[in-house]
Amino acid sequence: MSGAPFAAALLDPGRPLPVEITSHTARHPERRFAVYRNNVTASLIEALRARFPATEQIVGEDFFAATARDFVRAHPPRSPLLMRYGDGFPAFLEHFPPAAGMPWLADVARLEAARTRAYHAADAVPLGPSDFAAIDPATLGTLRVALHPSAAIVRSPFPVVTIWAMNSGTAALGPVDFDTPEDALVLRPHLDVTVTRLPPGAAAFLAALRADAAIADAAVAALADDAGFDPTAALALLIGSGLATAVTPAPEASP
Repeated sequence: MSGAPFAAALLDPGRPLPVEITSHTARHPERRFAVYRNNVTASLIEALRARFPATEQIVGEDFFAATARDFVRAHPPRSPLLMRYGDGFPAFLEHFPPAAGMPWLADVARLEAARTRAYHAADAVPLGPSDFAAIDPATLGTLRVALHPSAAIVRSPFPVVTIWAMNSGTAALGPVDFDTPEDALVLRPHLDVTVTRLPPGAAAFLAALRADAAIADAAVAALADDAGFDPTAALALLIGSGLATAVTPAPEASP
């Protein structure tokens, strides 16, 4: 049996029963296949529901189930690892007409997807304050920083951290200014995944560090991104969050 027609029929109830499908009784194989199809679709919807609980909380169970069903039919799994299924769900929401009135919904889903990836990311021992205290302050700006494998930055023109927190049970409900942009740092330095709202310019600072810029050059990039960037606050985040796993001299600073 060819896998492609079977997979297509499995996720699309509008397609006919694959001709190779039979039942041991030779009676009504289409009914058995329909049950199997429904079970597969329901399992994939549950996988999305487990990965995007705040997104579901925002739109409600029925809306989420219908949206997830459309996503499953358009984007079947490409891997047997369902823990990663749904990486494309945020982009799907961004262009999903029924969600057009919630332009921030896709970014909430991006944050939730980043949390799952952080949870399953490789472990690494983060540097602590004592490690940074041993660094000569005169050389600090020349250093490159390796970020933790779980670290992810989610940038949004909407208050994505606030919306996520209010719909995940980590913050009380309250008024939201939807015109306020927020950047999030998602991180699992130890056992638990954390979500931190980044101060102005910090997302650009961390992105530059991830691109192998020296600390001083990363600060320049952050100031260009946001004039309100505070280097002291950024360094405090770097030192105190468990975000850094190693520091090395930049090539131009090497003897």
